[in-house]
Amino acid sequence: MKKLILTFSFLALFVFGFQFAAQAQSEPVLYFCERYDSDDGEVSVSDRFTTGYLTVMVKCDYALDLEDVSIQFDKWDTRKKKFEYYKKFSYVVEPDMKYIFFAKNDESDLKFEEPGFYRVFLLDDREKTVASALIEIID
Repeated sequence: MKKLILTFSFLALFVFGFQFAAQAQSEPVLYFCERYDSDDGEVSVSDRFTTGYLTVMVKCDYALDLEDVSIQFDKWDTRKKKFEYYKKFSYVVEPDMKYIFFAKNDESDLKFEEPGFYRVFLLDDREKTVASALIEIID
């Protein structure tokens, strides 16, 4: 009887756990790559890079309905043991976009100059978090 209950519990956990994971994919996801190329797409996706310029990607199953957005970097302060504001970049995007890449351009330089851990946010025009991710920058 205990084996039957244990087996049934495991099966239920597997089924419901799988459904939960599938639903999580509909949320905006923020991630990083070395660059975005119109032919090759995302080049070298990772969460660990050396210092320099990077491309921030945001992908969602639905239109993000955003126009004025910001990408903000917060850097982990090892002495204070907390994240602190590092820098921010402003962009204008189209409301119907589901897939956006933010890269170096004339107005901004998505450059990580110092090694460390960073928390990166996509913020809407009211400074609310749309998506976020962590990244490690090494020498």
